[in-house]
Amino acid sequence: MAATERIPVLVTAAQKALITRKARNAKLTVGEFVRQAAEAYEPGEEDAGLVALIERVKRSTAEASAALDAVLKRCAESDRRIEKMQAAHRSKSKP
Repeated sequence: MAATERIPVLVTAAQKALITRKARNAKLTVGEFVRQAAEAYEPGEEDAGLVALIERVKRSTAEASAALDAVLKRCAESDRRIEKMQAAHRSKSKP
């Protein structure tokens, strides 16, 4: 018999119940069910599509953040100009 190793996998109570039910329906132990499912899993085009989508979201988020930073900088500059104009107006209106 080949040496075995443990792989601790944390799941919620609901996930455990679902996996246990599926294993029982397949007439397998939970360990064997999980082993077979893991061995059968192959990342497909859907996974590649999700990775591409995530990268696009990251890029657009960075672009949006940069645009917001630029707008906030312009607002701060505008606030400084307005404050200078108000200060000048206040000093002119004092007797």
